[in-house]
Amino acid sequence: MTVLITGICGMVGSHMCDYFYETNVHVVGTYYKPTTNIKEIKNKADLHECDVRYYLQLYNIISKYKPNRIFHLAAQSYPTVSWERPQETIETNVNGTINVFEAVKQVKKYDSNYDPVIVVACSSAEYGNSLTPENVPIKEEAALMPLHPYGVSKVAQDLLAYQYYQSDGLKSIRARIFNTTGPRKTNDASSDFCQRAVEIERGLTTNFRVGNIETKRAITDVRDLVKALVLLSKKGKHGEVYNISGAKVYQIREVLQIIKDIIDIDFQLEVDSRLLRPTDEPIIFGDSTKLIKETGWKQEYTLKQTLTDMITYWRDNNDY
Repeated sequence: MTVLITGICGMVGSHMCDYFYETNVHVVGTYYKPTTNIKEIKNKADLHECDVRYYLQLYNIISKYKPNRIFHLAAQSYPTVSWERPQETIETNVNGTINVFEAVKQVKKYDSNYDPVIVVACSSAEYGNSLTPENVPIKEEAALMPLHPYGVSKVAQDLLAYQYYQSDGLKSIRARIFNTTGPRKTNDASSDFCQRAVEIERGLTTNFRVGNIETKRAITDVRDLVKALVLLSKKGKHGEVYNISGAKVYQIREVLQIIKDIIDIDFQLEVDSRLLRPTDEPIIFGDSTKLIKETGWKQEYTLKQTLTDMITYWRDNNDY
């Protein structure tokens, strides 16, 4: 058994690497501009620097290792950044996905027995304007109406995975991932809040900058997400799409209160206009019934445990 994880040095990819390493599965990973510390996984996988926008690099890796399962996680994954760099977002997320599937197609031409399962990390951002209070928890059949270039790129990834299943019989599975956080995460509300709380604890700052804290989000621990993706690779139906969402919704200000309780400090909030998005879904909450029914997945981590682990990570991070 060999698995390929594109974007292995992202938050989800690094935790997936940990999971497979602990279960003695051979892991091959690609990385480009890591968002986590590569030292944390460098001895757990065969790592290859690879920009998924370039087909030949991916083809060489897939043809060499012929992974049984491919988890395509590599992406420009920040909605805010997608407003600043829409071209890069589309090129990475859309062309990167095409390149994965085209590489698999090419290998199959000379090895007809090669037939991997390809799990594509899609996003709740695809739903966009469909995410209204009356429509949640949202089901997979809801209209896809993204509100930023990142969401548009994820719709394209989603439909490409479906197209390659229909046109070429490739075993794609689409995972629409809702808000996920955990240790090693950067640039989401929960991670930023934990990091700022530790900065205040250390006396490095007195300001606690926030964006919109009135929105509501269902939140999943990254370790629970990894288990969902692995289960989908084993039990998911090829060509199908699955929501992966936390079962409980939190207003972002509630997340702040849990962090205050954990770290036992008080702080004054300061709204930073740079952290406000041009458009922002008022609530993001998905219906994971299909996933649960077909794979038996369940959440094991509470939000308090997740935030506690994140605070511990920032406290222990020597590079911080």
